[in-house]
Amino acid sequence: MINATKDPGLANKSSTVSDGKVKKHIKLAEITYRRNTESDFTEKIEELDRNFNYSSNSDYYWGEPELSLLYGTPLYEQASSSQKLALNHLYWATQYNQTAATEANAVLYNQVTAGVFRAFSDYEALCQELDLETAQERHHIHAFHMMGYKTKKALLGSTFNTSIQGKSYKKNDSRRGFTPKQLFTFNMLGSPLSGFQETALRFITNKVMLRKQAHCYSQYLRELEEKGESIPAQTTGLLGQLAPRPFLQFFTVNCGTSPFLACLFYVTRFMANMLIKNYEYRYSQYYRKLEKQGEFIPAPLAVSHYHLLDEAFHTTTSQLIARELYKDFPKPTAYEKFLANLTIYRAQVVVLSGLSGGIPAIFRQDDTFMLSFYRLLQSPVFNMSDREALQWLQKCMCQEHDGFHLTFKYHQRLLSDLRRLFEPINYLWSGNRQMSVMASGGSIEKAIQNNSKAFEKFSQTVT
Repeated sequence: MINATKDPGLANKSSTVSDGKVKKHIKLAEITYRRNTESDFTEKIEELDRNFNYSSNSDYYWGEPELSLLYGTPLYEQASSSQKLALNHLYWATQYNQTAATEANAVLYNQVTAGVFRAFSDYEALCQELDLETAQERHHIHAFHMMGYKTKKALLGSTFNTSIQGKSYKKNDSRRGFTPKQLFTFNMLGSPLSGFQETALRFITNKVMLRKQAHCYSQYLRELEEKGESIPAQTTGLLGQLAPRPFLQFFTVNCGTSPFLACLFYVTRFMANMLIKNYEYRYSQYYRKLEKQGEFIPAPLAVSHYHLLDEAFHTTTSQLIARELYKDFPKPTAYEKFLANLTIYRAQVVVLSGLSGGIPAIFRQDDTFMLSFYRLLQSPVFNMSDREALQWLQKCMCQEHDGFHLTFKYHQRLLSDLRRLFEPINYLWSGNRQMSVMASGGSIEKAIQNNSKAFEKFSQTVT
């Protein structure tokens, strides 16, 4: 079993629970920690990771056919059986590459925020759960990376470094929605921050904007500072795509100082949990179907199933903190509410503002994936010429087909789930509670129009 360590010196910490009464959400944290400790899903994932061999799993679907790259497109309809298997496997590798990046966000911010919550003795069980989840996420990340790497290398050969949701997405999308003046500011700040800038950032956060919460400054960040290490931030995953690195470092310090903003991270983590569950539940259903029929279960499919079971505990934690824990602390200042709402708004803009016609259950515009799709068509999976690849890319991205309708179905389900979570969170702007940016992006017509414009520009760069 993966063990979480207790934090010493609890007797010296303040309590948020009045009159010794145990709040329901604190009790829930204790139950979640106990049940997660008793489970062995992460150990099963580790074993599958150690023993994974692509060739032993290559003749089987790793999920329902709809969980495949380019599913529902004209190209998919004409693809051979072996090509459809490859698209099914590459979809798994693509999704879990992104999942690994998002879980790396959790590894960092679990530690940052636990360092804040440990200032209060009532949350020791919650902090233990966060420690346990951090350890589990590290094993998940390793499995996703290694199994995905072996899969892409086997199928794509020398082109496997160009993955969907890879470099082209981060390069083009991380600053979408900012003005030229803001972009100039970002460039002047540089990446990463200089030592002077980091000192100034900590001063502004702890001595000016959040001076009343400075006593809650995360022990995790304090220890990094004492070692002379830079303020941590990640530029991948859901959070890493919201802004350039200097602003992510600013976000880290804020989450590591204010208990309210520490809780905010779990609103974004819940969004990530639900994004993953939105398609991962389908993998789990397929696993149970094969298990019931006594058929062979591919290792990646088993990993998806066990990951869903692990993530059930993580999702419970995210929801508990996002919806309940923030109420235990002083009401947020105007600054804290603004930063919280801006973060959720940016998450909508960057991650949830469109419909992909080539990657089921992805809610971004396909312009960020054009190059990756183009190279996939030229890879050993299809062996197309430049001209053929462009022709098929246009058919798949710029014409209505079943793939768009499938992603729209996933979009509507996730939109409903997120609205249900966010509705009672009283500090959110109405546009965030109703996920208005995500809702407006759920248009097949708009997706095709955007793709047509993007394809026209893209085709000029490769011809």
